[in-house]
Amino acid sequence: MSPTPPARRLRLGLPRRVFSQVLLMQVAIAAGVAVLATGLFLAPLSNQLDDQAMRRALAIAQTTAQQPDLAQDLRDTPPSPNGPVQQEAERIRKATRAEYIVVMDWRGVRWSHTDKKQIGGIVSTDPGQALAGKEVMEIDSGTLGRSARGKVPLRDSDGSVVGAVSVGIAYDSVRARLIHAIPGLLAYAGGALAVGAMAAWLISRRVHRQTRDLAFSDIAALLSEREAMLHGIREGVVALDRTGRIRLLNDEAQRLLSIGDAAVGRSPDEALGAGRTSDVLAGRVTGTDLLTVRGQRVLVANRMPTDDGGAVATLRDRTELEQLGRELDSTRGLIDALRAQDHEHANRMHTLLGLLELEMYDDAVEFVGEVVGDHRATAEQVTERIEDPLLAALLVGKATVAAERGVALWVSDRTRLPDRLIDPQGLVTVVGNLVDNALDAVAGKPHARVEVELRAEGRTAILRVRDTGPGIPPEHRELIFTAGWSTKKPPAHRERGIGLSLVRRLAERQGGSATVDEAYGGGAEFTVVLPEALTEPGPEPALTVPSAPQTAKKES
Repeated sequence: MSPTPPARRLRLGLPRRVFSQVLLMQVAIAAGVAVLATGLFLAPLSNQLDDQAMRRALAIAQTTAQQPDLAQDLRDTPPSPNGPVQQEAERIRKATRAEYIVVMDWRGVRWSHTDKKQIGGIVSTDPGQALAGKEVMEIDSGTLGRSARGKVPLRDSDGSVVGAVSVGIAYDSVRARLIHAIPGLLAYAGGALAVGAMAAWLISRRVHRQTRDLAFSDIAALLSEREAMLHGIREGVVALDRTGRIRLLNDEAQRLLSIGDAAVGRSPDEALGAGRTSDVLAGRVTGTDLLTVRGQRVLVANRMPTDDGGAVATLRDRTELEQLGRELDSTRGLIDALRAQDHEHANRMHTLLGLLELEMYDDAVEFVGEVVGDHRATAEQVTERIEDPLLAALLVGKATVAAERGVALWVSDRTRLPDRLIDPQGLVTVVGNLVDNALDAVAGKPHARVEVELRAEGRTAILRVRDTGPGIPPEHRELIFTAGWSTKKPPAHRERGIGLSLVRRLAERQGGSATVDEAYGGGAEFTVVLPEALTEPGPEPALTVPSAPQTAKKES
């Protein structure tokens, strides 16, 4: 029998889903706000009702004290339940619905009261302030219980204080007004809470759709995984928002694009400058596996739009692969050249063997001299004009490959390049790309010729490569320097359209230029200008004349 599965523990606490948590928190917030607002409203309302009751009592007392005969009746008549003071006070009390109106003399003896038995007695609370000529508002307890009171002095026609008037408003009526207002306040608070709950539900539904019913722990885990993935993969990732501004760069993207965190929040044009890379990231160039060049790096870019209107672009470094492809092309060319040289060498050996068997020794010597002299002349011609060993070796090798392809590779008589290059590798890349393109353009054509001119003007290196090929149409003379653009069929191991883009980038990085024009007599002429490509010429070493050796003196 299979083991009994363990019983699930009852989990108490907040729900796990974002939708439920957001809804619960928003409803709790709305309820808390409603309760707080109700409490904050009720607290001053109680004080306001107390103040209104005291002011009402004071106003009734002031009105009563202004009665023209009240002070005179207080002087001329004794305190009596049926006296004129009691009758006037009761008339005003009934008209104003006050709890009581007490008229007292300067000793505090009552002349009027709601309870007629209290007439003639001393008031229960201190009337000192009112008898001193001050108006008083207070909430106090007396013979009729707790009330809101107003006390004013009673003056005669001369303005002398002859007594006081005290008016009370039942405090139970004030509390009743407060209690009566509570249901309305609660109704308003309940309505506000219902509206808040509905708004919270709508917002939670939107959050539910946007978070795809994930829990907060799931979102936190996804964020952690995303950070680890973005900064761990060896592909550059660039995320853009709906306005086309960069909102995320991983470490590899910063390395490939040579930018930092300061690029976040800026558009690709602002962060990278105008160019094909910015066009690809901004979506102005569409397609898959788009080639672009950034600095000396060859990048393959893909751009995918996102649901929020933004996009995510991925970048792969193809620099090493392109270099390997070029080395493979060069190796294949050298192999073909060596194969052809081997065949030619066999023919020459057979010729030499025949001359020797025929005992034509002078002709054999002359034949060997001619063969050796041709190769030596080519190498000497290059090394005399180009002192940098890397460039000289490159052109000697290219001359051999060109000869086997039926192309005459010449070094111009104007070529003069001293061994003062700051970046020989960069110039080797430029010369190699231009010569390879020229050989491809003229291969298979009659009287094919490629001419290379390299000269220095101060610290500026000027390179010209001319060929007798079909040339470049004027409308394509700028397009050929765009990464990924080519009219030639790409080989299986790599893409075309990279070499000339690298040439221009290398030139522009040094503040120079790379252009193409029509060569004299037809064909294409590429010109590359590299300012400050050479170091300053050093001072020529001073000639030292060796001193004559001193002869030792003979011993006497």
